[in-house]
Amino acid sequence: MASAHDRAVLQVIFNPTSPFGDIPGLNQEDELTDDDSVFESELVKQVKDLELQGVSAAESGDLPAALQHFNQAIQILPQRASAYNNRAQTKRLQGDTKVEDLERAISLSGGIGRSACQALVQRGLLLKLSGRDEEARVDFEKAAALGSEFARQQAVILNPYAALCNRMLSEVINKLRNPEMSDMP
Repeated sequence: MASAHDRAVLQVIFNPTSPFGDIPGLNQEDELTDDDSVFESELVKQVKDLELQGVSAAESGDLPAALQHFNQAIQILPQRASAYNNRAQTKRLQGDTKVEDLERAISLSGGIGRSACQALVQRGLLLKLSGRDEEARVDFEKAAALGSEFARQQAVILNPYAALCNRMLSEVINKLRNPEMSDMP
């Protein structure tokens, strides 16, 4: 079995344009959780059930029902970030690109945990779509620090220095792989 270092070296060799540190299968975002210990456990259970119903409704295309479930969850526990994040996603599916719910989720989460990571990625995407690349890059970098591989890749794409370094590294690796090509003008 290869060590983490070995996998990182192989990743750089076989994927020279990917951001450093990206090792397939190590998406830490999957391990993130939100700290619900500050809330009454029965209310958390009730809110999580409403959110699951909302996600199911959204996945089946019933966005008004999804919004209703997320609104109920917010009414029960207005200080819990997750429902704001889910409501923002549903609103985005309806064409609403306002970021208030995402900002509320980030604020309530203290910028840590699963909800913060997801909200930062969503807000980063919306900022990127509106041409606000520098603000988007900042959000992606924060989400990447929380473990989002997707956000790390987006941050690199939006970082001109990283893109230049990756391109130069790719050229060096290509020359090492094909030494006969490096003699050509």
